[in-house]
Amino acid sequence: MIAQRMATRSGRSYLVTHPPDDATMPERHPNAPAAGTRIPPHYVKCFGCGPNQDSGLKMVATLGGGLTVFSEFVVTIEHQGAPGLAHGGLLACAFDEALGALNYLLQQPAVTARLECDFRRPVPVGEKLVIEAHITGQQGRKIYGRASGHLNELNGPVAVEATSLYIQVPIAHFGQFGRAEDVEWARADRSRMPRTYDINP
Repeated sequence: MIAQRMATRSGRSYLVTHPPDDATMPERHPNAPAAGTRIPPHYVKCFGCGPNQDSGLKMVATLGGGLTVFSEFVVTIEHQGAPGLAHGGLLACAFDEALGALNYLLQQPAVTARLECDFRRPVPVGEKLVIEAHITGQQGRKIYGRASGHLNELNGPVAVEATSLYIQVPIAHFGQFGRAEDVEWARADRSRMPRTYDINP
């Protein structure tokens, strides 16, 4: 069962996914890339990080120290909801990508089970969103995370906050449930681009 609690901030309540009391902090995998390493796209057609999506977020993620990852993207006109402002759903997508990148630190594939976002302020077109994400605990296959998104720089105003729960899965999960032609294309593409670590198909 997903651990939840009601929290109050600035006079309003919202739901927060957080690790249960018996969760522990995982260790950074010894084969995880070093802090400062830029994470390559896990799939070039991914809407979040892939370079082959014209209207995608094209997010860039860099591993931090410990259990932290820094990600960023620039809001374009294709990402609008209200005129001149980022669509809330696309911001949630960015946080799914940023929190999902934490699994590179554990060198184990995982899929999103729960993602909660708290929108603090609008994110205008042309602005950069800088996201700091970190793991907050692990219980078996469950990986808990938290992230904050800042306007233009890490010390900028907080625009969005999020909490997440990911479930670790075997690599076969993606071949079993993904559309066959896409999975085969990704496998062939990766065979042409060998990498030193491999947590996605």
